[in-house]
Amino acid sequence: MPLMNEQNIPTPCFVCDLQLLEQNLQLLKYIQDKANIKILLALKGFALKSSFDLCSKYLQGCCASGLNEAKLAKEYFKKEIHTYSSAFKPDEFDEIVNISDHIVFNSFSQLTKYKNKLSDKNSIGLRINPQYSTVDVALYDPCGAYSRLGITKDIFEQNIQIYKQNISLIEGFHIHALCEQNVEPFAKLLEKFEQNFGKYFKNLKWINFGGGHHITRDDYDIEGLIKLLSQFKTKYPHLQIYLEPGEAIGWQTGYLISTVLDIVSNGIDIAILDSSAEAHMPDTLAMPYKADIKGASKDPNKKPYKYRLAGNSCLAGDIMGDYSFNHKLQIGDKIIFEDMIHYTMVKTTTFNGINLPSIALKNNDQITIVSTFGYNDYKSRI
Repeated sequence: MPLMNEQNIPTPCFVCDLQLLEQNLQLLKYIQDKANIKILLALKGFALKSSFDLCSKYLQGCCASGLNEAKLAKEYFKKEIHTYSSAFKPDEFDEIVNISDHIVFNSFSQLTKYKNKLSDKNSIGLRINPQYSTVDVALYDPCGAYSRLGITKDIFEQNIQIYKQNISLIEGFHIHALCEQNVEPFAKLLEKFEQNFGKYFKNLKWINFGGGHHITRDDYDIEGLIKLLSQFKTKYPHLQIYLEPGEAIGWQTGYLISTVLDIVSNGIDIAILDSSAEAHMPDTLAMPYKADIKGASKDPNKKPYKYRLAGNSCLAGDIMGDYSFNHKLQIGDKIIFEDMIHYTMVKTTTFNGINLPSIALKNNDQITIVSTFGYNDYKSRI
């Protein structure tokens, strides 16, 4: 394949920079070694299988949200597989049992339903709702009001007889309450979790503290995290501790390249791209947030030339936002949306029959396309 760069690569295309990815992985490995814990890759946030040979050198395995993610982990990652679902499907569970090392149930009813299907290789856990909530966006708050995710203290105590009957089977607890957060909320989460469930820790072999730890962000308190985890390990030396970040692995490791297809005017100049916010960058609409663009300002009035960037679907709201540039945009110009690897590739759709973006790996200055998509990918989903 010929040498490619951002200017001659076919678009739209996600580009993951392997050097940046490895920097994140090295930091996570440092935390693992210093705190004596295990870190897993949460496939819901980052599932780039062509990077798994690299990721598996540093991380201990994957956490899956169901059968397909578990199968991907088995085929490409080949280390520990931890599978959780808010409700397992009966026709998939036997295969999940065969694939998974850890299986985490969301409720006592799911545990009761499936416990006779488990094998000796499965380490069984319960997802606990610590009822600690600091996430600003309700869509991403696993412990918000009326959450279906995990067992609250009241429900746990109402089912204490079921717990006692299965105490030899239940080896771990899993909690998840954070989203893009630093150490301070995690410290408070641990305090709340220990207050409500600490009396059960003596019967466990492991605890998974979930994701939402923004570990690879520049301002994250790495040493504070190590201290907090080490203190917990000192207090409960019999417990194996897991973290399962997804976003932190892919954070700032790549971008989405688009091309300007047309420029129209309607009270503002509008650049129509060959990518789509709705189909290719759905978190920008759901969160919502405004992506950074290389060479542009998110302040539409900061630089001389203002444009609204829009997708090429029929959705009226398929808009990336208003930006300003130092130069006039021309048809054929490349637009690079920064930090588009985590929680982006995993959410793309073929809405409107729009092709999924290609996927490429960047190694030093060489960009290699590893996946392309077309009509058959659209047709197979309909």
